Amino acid sequence: MSDIILHHYPTSPFAEKIRMVLGYKQLSWKSVIIPMMMPKPDVVALTGGHRRTPIMQIGADVYCDTALICDVLEQIQPLPTLYPEAHKGLTRIVAQWADALTFSPIMAFNFQPAGAAQIMGHQPAEWAKAFVADRQAMRGGAPRMLPTDAAATYKSYLRRLSDMLKDQPFLLGDQPCLADFSAAHPIWFTRERTPAVASVLEQTPLVGAWLDRMMALGHGTPTEISSSDALSIAQQHTPAPLDELFQDDHGIALGSEVVISADNFGTEPTQGQLVAATRTRLTIRRTDPRAGTVHVHFPRIGFILKKADA
Repeated sequence: MSDIILHHYPTSPFAEKIRMVLGYKQLSWKSVIIPMMMPKPDVVALTGGHRRTPIMQIGADVYCDTALICDVLEQIQPLPTLYPEAHKGLTRIVAQWADALTFSPIMAFNFQPAGAAQIMGHQPAEWAKAFVADRQAMRGGAPRMLPTDAAATYKSYLRRLSDMLKDQPFLLGDQPCLADFSAAHPIWFTRERTPAVASVLEQTPLVGAWLDRMMALGHGTPTEISSSDALSIAQQHTPAPLDELFQDDHGIALGSEVVISADNFGTEPTQGQLVAATRTRLTIRRTDPRAGTVHVHFPRIGFILKKADA
């Protein structure tokens, strides 16, 4: 199997989720540092449009969304598992709750003026203005939650997590699972990237101790490579064979030209030829002058599939 290549940047919370998973599974991987905001020409050369961070590349296969990336890492390294047998369904449900519902209010809290100053204070005013505009575009113009409302929401989430940790070291038992990684990364951002507002964690010491345990897992063994190196690797490889099982939920035949986009936040479309549609993922084939022919994979949950001419 080709090397795992993670396209990410250090302050990305969702990238930290995957970095922690790589540490938990003690995997070696290649690190490609990408821009925090658009334009991201080398990312788009691989994905065709999807721009959310991180993406994972293995040869000429490109995986979008951390839920799918975690599934693929589980296939590569089954142990230690992200999906304990006794809690498979609950693990995914709690993980989806954390990624979909807790992330936005926590980040709204983190980006109150004191936190935002720690992230952007050392940057030129033009950069900060461009960053704000970039994130507004990703939200599709939807307003960010006010810091006062975000604070109340964040505190409620912290209390719920603390309740889950009263009698066990991790959210669902003695070992971390996907739920832990999904819940940890925005709180990691509070502590590590916006410490000016991290006093919010003081009322839930069980959460703080749990976060210590999560961060102690490390990040595996990364080796930095350039973005151009990653594109060359994609060009030199052929996409892996696909699952032949076809689940048609859209009335769209394999081989059709389609567009896939996220259902919220970062909805830039990706167009290509539909080459696989299984119970859990969608795959398109596309060709780029710099990346060559690649397969771009998306989870079904959280993404919308349409015919290109629809």
